[in-house]
Amino acid sequence: MRASIIKIGNSKGLRLSKQIIDQYQIEDQVELTLEKGRIILEPLKKSREGWSEAFQKMSENGDDQLIMEDVFEDEGFEEWS
Repeated sequence: MRASIIKIGNSKGLRLSKQIIDQYQIEDQVELTLEKGRIILEPLKKSREGWSEAFQKMSENGDDQLIMEDVFEDEGFEEWS
């Protein structure tokens, strides 16, 4: 697929078609990687995307237990207030 480089102020940019933007769910930013003479664009996922579903699944499977004891169990937090 060919794409044109366009002038944007003093810079230049690459215009992506709506089809590409929709297909790859590109929103505001992409990750740009330079690798062996190639430019790779990857859509950035939203921070913590899918965490809610993952936590729900962990809870259902009983995988949401503490793996170590609370290190502050015997601490008094009165001095911090």
